[in-house]
Amino acid sequence: MNASFRPVLAETLGTALFVFIGTASVVVNFMTGGSITGLGVALAHGVGMAVLISALMGVSGAHFNPAVSVGLLVAGKIDGRTCGRYVAAQLVGAVLGALAVEAIFAAPAVNAVSGGTPQLELNIGLGQGIAIEAVFTFFLVSAVFGTAVSSEAPKIGGFGIGLAIFVSALIAGSLTGGAVNPARAFGPALVSWTWHAQGVYWIGPLAGGVAAGWIWKAFLLPKAKG
Repeated sequence: MNASFRPVLAETLGTALFVFIGTASVVVNFMTGGSITGLGVALAHGVGMAVLISALMGVSGAHFNPAVSVGLLVAGKIDGRTCGRYVAAQLVGAVLGALAVEAIFAAPAVNAVSGGTPQLELNIGLGQGIAIEAVFTFFLVSAVFGTAVSSEAPKIGGFGIGLAIFVSALIAGSLTGGAVNPARAFGPALVSWTWHAQGVYWIGPLAGGVAAGWIWKAFLLPKAKG
């Protein structure tokens, strides 16, 4: 198999499985009258991501998130071509994951939650939504740098990143959906054709990813000894 194809396939597969797990948890929570609860939905996202990162990190770096890829681009850890290929793979994977949820689960439940598409809470405006998504994405991408990218990182696989996803989903889930990932928002939105406030889930996470990438490159990553 072409060496350049393996990372792209890993990003597609990992993102598809993550979106499937995340959106399925939202659908099943609705189907069971809230028995999973917001805590359970957050756990599904966090644990699912932790397992997928641990499984596929050695193949592609396990980004599964355009904001992570852009943050690594800003920090000089990947080049523009790799970033573009990864983001395209992540978006394709997100759509495949959302399609799988629509194919497997009962249509009334899937439609009732717009296929698991993140939504702004009624009292949250667009500016607030962008800020919330940006801050929690900054937190997530910082976890990526601090636990997986830095040469000083503790080698704990996807555990720290999964915890960051869990915390973000737990706190921000009832406000913005806690997507912190444009692909997580895009796939279900396309499949369910639910585009309300979609810009929030691109502007906020990408801004948070860029900020984290710049700060880690400028101040926090160890400098090469010369």
